[in-house]
Amino acid sequence: MMSLTHVFAGIPVADRDAAIKWYTRFFGSPPELLPNAAEAAWRVTDTGWVYVIADPPRAGTALNTLLVDDLDAFCAGLAERGVQAEPIESVGGVVRRTSVTDPDGNRLNAGEPLG
Repeated sequence: MMSLTHVFAGIPVADRDAAIKWYTRFFGSPPELLPNAAEAAWRVTDTGWVYVIADPPRAGTALNTLLVDDLDAFCAGLAERGVQAEPIESVGGVVRRTSVTDPDGNRLNAGEPLG
């Protein structure tokens, strides 16, 4: 079995600069990497990154899930930064989750494992 060491989760957007503004609010910090005029990336774990890429034909088609230690605190931080999350729900007694949709229609789920 191959061992993975890093993950880059891509999100296609219509406009990189507009997405940078929204994702800076979502993540609470500006991107750590601007490799070119089409991309911006945020490091979300030691070896995990989320990046936006200007790709208008595919904008709005991403679905990513982020797991957090404290979903209530995560949602409170989003609200403080003006990002609206869906109500938190419990799924099968295994995870609590919510979702956020960016201006392009990309969906970001956030979950907190239970137990």
